[in-house]
Amino acid sequence: MYKKVREYIKAWQMLGAKDKVIAGVSGGADSICLLFILLKLKSEIGFEIAAVHIHHGLRGESANRDERYVREVCEKENVELFVYHEDVRGYAKTHKLTLEEAGRKVRRERFTEVMRQQGGTCIALAHHKNDNAETVLWNLCRGTGLKGLGGISPKNGVWIRPLLCLERLEIESYLKKRGISYCTDETNLEEEYTRNRIRNCVLPYLEENINEKAVLHIAACASKLQGIEKYIEEEIKKYVKECTKREEDGRIIVVKELYEKVPDALKSGALHDIICSASGRSKNIEDVHVKILQELLERQVGRRVDLPYGLEAMRSYEGLYIREKKQEEKEEKPVFQMRILKKDVETVTFSQKNYTKWFDYDIITNTVKIRHRKPGDYIVIDKEGRTQKLKQYFINTKIPRELRDSIWLVADGKEIIWIVGYRQSQAYQVTDHTERILEISIYGGEKDGGDNKGIDSGGEGREEN
Repeated sequence: MYKKVREYIKAWQMLGAKDKVIAGVSGGADSICLLFILLKLKSEIGFEIAAVHIHHGLRGESANRDERYVREVCEKENVELFVYHEDVRGYAKTHKLTLEEAGRKVRRERFTEVMRQQGGTCIALAHHKNDNAETVLWNLCRGTGLKGLGGISPKNGVWIRPLLCLERLEIESYLKKRGISYCTDETNLEEEYTRNRIRNCVLPYLEENINEKAVLHIAACASKLQGIEKYIEEEIKKYVKECTKREEDGRIIVVKELYEKVPDALKSGALHDIICSASGRSKNIEDVHVKILQELLERQVGRRVDLPYGLEAMRSYEGLYIREKKQEEKEEKPVFQMRILKKDVETVTFSQKNYTKWFDYDIITNTVKIRHRKPGDYIVIDKEGRTQKLKQYFINTKIPRELRDSIWLVADGKEIIWIVGYRQSQAYQVTDHTERILEISIYGGEKDGGDNKGIDSGGEGREEN
């Protein structure tokens, strides 16, 4: 068995003479086996070893017993040990996690901390084939893709798993033959946790009633799928590079014409990779977010959707772009103030304030609404009464696509009275026949009306009266 592990470590290039391994040692059979195999490898290869033990504060005296045992073993074998006492239950409550999730997160944080402080180069965990089979089944039941079906990776960055080539029975046999004792975590026998139910009920049933080598076959399949998934990942990255471009402002542009050339089998993976790249992480990026982008690509220009980690995506003429949603661009309605004035000698002079406009109140037929654009919106563009679709006005005026949905409009039904920051309707101009004036003022600065680039507070800017 030792030879099998040694060859496995060599095949995955897990350890070298210059490494310092941080080993997670709970006191159970798996981690104790890992520690003794690492000690034997150390005599051959020459790397350093340090151990970390986490007391989760959940099991009372039995957890204290585990800690004492790990201390004894490490002292006897001259292994530097770092012990942490954690309130995992409190951590879970604070961070709204299950105990299982909280325990895993705490362990990883402490392992990483010790590695950094002690100049470690890798962190060794004691996962084996049975753990891998559990993970595959768990992922399959929850819903997963090819990556999840690949189970646990033997090597992922600084994390290594030298025992992933072994079954649980091989580990126990190795310890028994050498007279090495270990602790038993009684919570592993409980069925409160999902993994325990898979471990204690599902896998034994499969081995007893379906195939006695079920664990071996599941683990072997996972290993093959990891190789396939790695190849597909490389292909996806190649296509992502071809169909996207990154702008100086950080936006990632997905060019629809080029995206459509991506093989159908890789399309969803490409979008997933793009979202992960934009957010800088992959956790919680799920199929639903990929589907949102796929649907967005088929919708009209200007449509937006929100994505995890403060990102947003918008449909553009090229395809779509993904960017961080800036605080100042989040939906925040400016303050609009309206009043009706009787036209007389004192009010006949038009307001010259950039955010105050006058309109002929007598010809308004609907309730005046402050809103963003809707299909069918139009504006009167000249004194002859010719109209133009709002969409066409935006195009002709070369208003950036990404700004169009955020521009505020003053509307009389579908007829636009005022494109705030850009143009008033000619139909609502105050004339000699006007008896009452609707005055609309906006308060909130340059954010109002969308971007309003080119407009200052002292004049008409890009307004076209």
